[in-house]
Amino acid sequence: MTIYVGNIPYSLKEADIEQLFADFGTVASVKIIADKFTHRSKGYGFVEMENETDGEKAIENLNGKELLGRNLKVSRANPRRNG
Repeated sequence: MTIYVGNIPYSLKEADIEQLFADFGTVASVKIIADKFTHRSKGYGFVEMENETDGEKAIENLNGKELLGRNLKVSRANPRRNG
């Protein structure tokens, strides 16, 4: 299951996000989206959870959670559109 994570504090790294989601189940991958020129975080990313139930539990518990002064926006990711 792919989960969208928005409003990520810019100082966090992918390992920090993985650790946050690992409390709810096995994390397959984490990708924080970065600007292609500055390589700085854009403040959002995606987490791939191995188990759908664990992913739902993570969304339920982390959406709106305050982290370093920012409230995370966590939801099921929309399918990618080609084009």
